[in-house]
Amino acid sequence: MCFSAQASFTASAVLALVGIASVKKVSLPAQTAFACIPFLFAFQQFTEGLLWLSFTHPEFSYLKSASTYSFLIVAQIIWPTWVPLSILFLEQNIKRKRVLTYILSLGILLSLYLSYCYIIYPIHAEISGHHIKYNLEFPHTQNLLWLSAFFYFIPTVVSTLVSSVNRMQILGITILTSCIITRIITPKYFISIWCFFAAIISVLVLVILKDLKKSTENSSLV
Repeated sequence: MCFSAQASFTASAVLALVGIASVKKVSLPAQTAFACIPFLFAFQQFTEGLLWLSFTHPEFSYLKSASTYSFLIVAQIIWPTWVPLSILFLEQNIKRKRVLTYILSLGILLSLYLSYCYIIYPIHAEISGHHIKYNLEFPHTQNLLWLSAFFYFIPTVVSTLVSSVNRMQILGITILTSCIITRIITPKYFISIWCFFAAIISVLVLVILKDLKKSTENSSLV
């Protein structure tokens, strides 16, 4: 989590367990990417735990750059593509699949843009106010900031609201609410603090997969 190395490693272990439970609920190959979402959160927490160690224990300082980039690559580059892609795999409605394909395209464009920024511009992390603050020295014109936020919101939130999968809208509302709360309370630490809600989101992923497994089992009995 975003408060200490111990909290991050503990959260990582819990999320990994949720990930294992989610994968066990997979009844079709198309559900695998969605089931792996808790594992991605677990990886984020583990890398942030390593980052905390690099700040608080000099013998681990060599981990600072690798753990910073590892955390941010998942948070900003992988999520905008992974979320709509995993939901697209689950979707059965043709019209909604078409909309999700467009949303996935936006997510891929954002992932490519941010990949370019990570290569060209420097980034670094620091401990500030008992949190980790990630400093991204990307082009920060107001238009680019709004555009980047818009492109991130569409694939990570709207894709869940478009889906016809049971309870997926609840997942989307939870993600949106967590983003709003984090932006209002701790805007400077948004990237790190938002991870606080990862456990809730991961449990919802598990619940959705349970519903999908029940639906698949019921269909096979008909």
